[in-house]
Amino acid sequence: MATLTLDKIDLHILRIMQEYGKLSNQELAELVGLSASPCSRRVKALEEAGYIAGYATLLSPEHFNLTLTAYVQVRLDKHSSDILDDFESQITGYDEVQECCLLTGSDADYQLKVLVSDMAHYKVFLLDKLTSIDHVAGVRSSFVLKQVKNQTRIPLPHRTAQ
Repeated sequence: MATLTLDKIDLHILRIMQEYGKLSNQELAELVGLSASPCSRRVKALEEAGYIAGYATLLSPEHFNLTLTAYVQVRLDKHSSDILDDFESQITGYDEVQECCLLTGSDADYQLKVLVSDMAHYKVFLLDKLTSIDHVAGVRSSFVLKQVKNQTRIPLPHRTAQ
C-alpha cells in the first residue's frame, strides 16, 4: 500500500465520492475543479493508498421486505481464541448479520446487527442459527422501533495536517 499525504482536493474528492458514489469521473472532476485526467489520477492514488476500500451499491431493505432490525448481544461461556474464532467464522456466514463487533465494557462479548423480514424469521435465526453455535451462553435482543440516522460515510478531517 502506497503512502499518500492528503491535501484539501483529496479530501474534497473523498467527501463527494462518499455522498455521491455513482458520479462519473467527469462529473467528479467538475465538482472539485479539476480536469478529468488529474481527477482520475488522484482517485487511483487514493485507491492504491488504501483510502478507498472499495465500491458498493446500497440496496433498500424495505424493497426486499427486510423491515425488522435487531441488535443482539451475545455472551459466550468461554473465551479462548479458538472459541472466539469459531464463533466469528460461523456468524460471518449468516446473511442476516449485517455487523458483528467484539465488545469490551459490557456483559456481552459480541453485538450483532441483524436484518430480517419479521419476528418469525428472527425466531428461526435465533433458534436455528445463533443459539446452535457452540459456547453461546446467552442472548439479549433489542428491536429497532425507528431508525433516526443511518449513514455509510465516515467523518473526514476538515483540514489537512500542516
